[in-house]
Amino acid sequence: MAALIRGPLRRLPELMADDTTDKPASPSAPPPPDSAGELIPVNIEDEMRRSYLDYSMSVIVGRALPDVRDGLKPVHRRVLYAMNDLGNLHNRAYKKSARVVGDVIGKYHPHGDSSVYDAMVRLAQEWSLRYLLVDGQGNFGSVDGDSPAAMRYTEVRMERLAEDLLADIDKETVDFGPNYDDSLEEPLVLPSKFPNLLVNGSSGIAVGMTTNIPPHNMTEVISGTLHLIDNPGCTVRDLMEFITGPDFPTGAIITGREGIVRAYETGRGQVTIRARSDIETSKRGDREAIIFSEIPYQVNKARLIEKIAELVREKKLEGISDIRDESDRQGMRIVIELKRDAIAQVVLNNLYAMTSLETTFGAVMLAIDGGQPRTLNLKEMLDRFIAHRRDVVTRRTRYELRKALARMHIVEGLLVAQDLIDLVVSLIRASKDPDEARWGLMNILSPALYEHERFATLQRIDYDKAKAQMELLVSRARNEEPSYAGLAHKYEGAGFSEGQAQNILEMRLQRLTGLQREELFRELIGLVRDIARLQDILANERSLLNVIKTELVEIRERYGDKRRTEITGAVDEMTSEDLIAEETMVVTLSHTGYIKRSPLTEYRAQKRGGRGKTGAATKEDDFVSKLFVASTHAYLMPITTKGKLYSLKVHQVPQASRTSRGKAMVNLVQFGEGERLAQVLVTRDFPENRYVFFVTKRGVVKRTDLSAFENVRSSGIIALGIDDGDELVAVMITDGSKDILLSTASGMSIRFPETEVRSMGRQAYGVKGITLEDGDEVVGADVVETDAAILTVTENGYGKRTQEAEYRQQGRGGKGIIDIKTTERNGKVVGLLQVKESDEVMIVTNGGMLIRMRVKEISVIGRNTQGVRLIALENEQEKVMAISKLPESDESEENGEAVAPAEGVVPTAEASAPEATDAAAPADATAEAAAPAEAAVESPPASEEGGTPGGEEPTQG
Repeated sequence: MAALIRGPLRRLPELMADDTTDKPASPSAPPPPDSAGELIPVNIEDEMRRSYLDYSMSVIVGRALPDVRDGLKPVHRRVLYAMNDLGNLHNRAYKKSARVVGDVIGKYHPHGDSSVYDAMVRLAQEWSLRYLLVDGQGNFGSVDGDSPAAMRYTEVRMERLAEDLLADIDKETVDFGPNYDDSLEEPLVLPSKFPNLLVNGSSGIAVGMTTNIPPHNMTEVISGTLHLIDNPGCTVRDLMEFITGPDFPTGAIITGREGIVRAYETGRGQVTIRARSDIETSKRGDREAIIFSEIPYQVNKARLIEKIAELVREKKLEGISDIRDESDRQGMRIVIELKRDAIAQVVLNNLYAMTSLETTFGAVMLAIDGGQPRTLNLKEMLDRFIAHRRDVVTRRTRYELRKALARMHIVEGLLVAQDLIDLVVSLIRASKDPDEARWGLMNILSPALYEHERFATLQRIDYDKAKAQMELLVSRARNEEPSYAGLAHKYEGAGFSEGQAQNILEMRLQRLTGLQREELFRELIGLVRDIARLQDILANERSLLNVIKTELVEIRERYGDKRRTEITGAVDEMTSEDLIAEETMVVTLSHTGYIKRSPLTEYRAQKRGGRGKTGAATKEDDFVSKLFVASTHAYLMPITTKGKLYSLKVHQVPQASRTSRGKAMVNLVQFGEGERLAQVLVTRDFPENRYVFFVTKRGVVKRTDLSAFENVRSSGIIALGIDDGDELVAVMITDGSKDILLSTASGMSIRFPETEVRSMGRQAYGVKGITLEDGDEVVGADVVETDAAILTVTENGYGKRTQEAEYRQQGRGGKGIIDIKTTERNGKVVGLLQVKESDEVMIVTNGGMLIRMRVKEISVIGRNTQGVRLIALENEQEKVMAISKLPESDESEENGEAVAPAEGVVPTAEASAPEATDAAAPADATAEAAAPAEAAVESPPASEEGGTPGGEEPTQG
């Protein structure tokens, strides 16, 4: 008992399958009572089991679940049948809702009036039903969740489509059963000319089970049904060529077909629905607004708008300045006005993610089939409907055939009576009462007629003449309809049947005219043809199916319409990136491992030699060591001193002001033991035929396919092998056909084609790129393109721009040529960048100062020179630590306007601080390529090719 009480819903199928009728009586079963007042002991567990099972089946079969044949629950069936009984048809006057509800609860539905009225109201709501079954007049609620007016105020009548659900119900097409008090009979199912269960769907919660069937398009459903009739062996996928998916009354958009396929094939599936939206621009062009014209099925519009407003007030949803509901009789229109700086697609994605503008419809195709609840797939549902229509059409045909045969019998009798009209009239006049007249007609051809005292004086008929007239009539009928078998009553025999005799007695005298005789003959021929047609339907399976198909086509032509719900391809699962506006960010990393991002718009372009802006408030022992500019949607891939690569998105880096310190990198990426950040790779995507080019402090270079880094584990992957004491100083993305330029701290540089470095596996160590003098090290590298310039910057804030043509191509592994003079004034080289006239660069110092300047303001001078001042340093301890090129923009930066998001990789050049040169342990993975190879070309001596002397204004060094 305890188990039953704790989990009756869970055990319902077990209880339903538990048949106790064939079991021997329980020892505790009570004996039959001897008298009405005797107390009967009952086992409470047995009683609860029996009572709960009865209740469950009553709810499942009698209230909550629709019948698979007509798609209606009992309450809806009773409402429509009561309206039909009242003559409340689509072409008649409206009747008060209270009148209909009263009939339903008084005759058929032993429940409350409110439940009946609510059920009837839903049949009249255009946002609830795809095809309305009740035509309502008055307030029937709204999509905002407003309640309908009381039943005493509203009026209803049937829609024409509902009449097609009840068509032929008076022709013995369906079974009837007693109502709740056995005083009347009600239909157990409606004839239903169309698959209403699929067309209008259904939802309900029973005991231990639920149903949720989506509505569909009438045209598609009937087309699919016709296809199944013609091709009984077709599959669900075949039917989906016709029935593409649910079609909701509120329209909207279904994203993806996977859930539809699963629902149609298994009876259960999840369908994702999105509101239909458009983005409009204001007349001034400075603002945008998101317009929603359709919302998902069963979403309350008023609550939806309240939810959006609540999210805006709580600042969980940003970028919205106003919300308006401009819906009217013309349709729905929800207006979301955006702020000037808001990005419409980002706001829209947030709305989909945080509100019911995107919902899922959990399809459960559960219905009553053969008196039992069953989960059915699409084909099974249509099969059950077709079987139902076969039964209905067969029963209707038998009924019509029986009526046609009976009527033909009467018409034949009337035609014979007209041939014997004189005798018939005389016989009737001679009769004492109708019963005697009826007897006389039933014996009009018998000699016993003339033995009756009242009929003895009647004139005898000429049988031969009358028979000849009848044969003439039969011959004429056969000429028009060869299937006519002749009259049922010839002139031999007793006379008319009782039915014929009664009909003759009731015949008006006007039927004796010649015109009426011809009409009777035409009716006889029509009846003969109808009988032949009806007999063919009963005898021929194909004829029966053709009748079903014809009626389905008529319904499709009368009620079919276009889809309201659009079905699109699957939308990728929304990620955090879809909810974040794409902006260009300046990302800085400090020597001690702090990282932050700030909008590029915070850094105004300044003249060459300016003081710059404070970029970060750092501790005395910390300074900015790396800087790059990238989109919030770009990948940021830190590479450690051990050659391991990790991955995160730029938007995952905490945004902070220019002066803040940022967040420790170890809180964003879990470096392995002994690992420290060496370099950062930035990319938007991972296209084919692109390579990652690595350069180490000791001049080792390596090239690896970019696609090898697309899938990065949270624990990181090996990017390259690094020797003890070496360190990664530069990483860039190339197309495999460019030249590479390396720069050293002492001012040397080498240019060689990247094709001299073959593509290697991730764990390979690489090959020699440049031969270094003692104490020298590589500090930067970049890709070189034709007609570009090379910007070189030194630690004391000086730099120069030199045309790339002055850097002649050499063989990989050489000593290179002089790039810039590293005098006491200049200090060591920090890095180099390939730049164009329209570019802008950023320079950062170890004191946290940053300056943004235009490349065109930097003088173009020779290679072997000292350069000009780029940034004014505070004191001798302040040094330039890094330089970075900003992404190109079509807009002017005079006023600090936003820059377009970066595409691809933003190359960076950083200086390694003296404190960051500790030896790193070699990578622990086995190399995929050979150990670093020595250069095949002997290192040439450094070239002293001339150039314009450097200075504040170019002077001789």
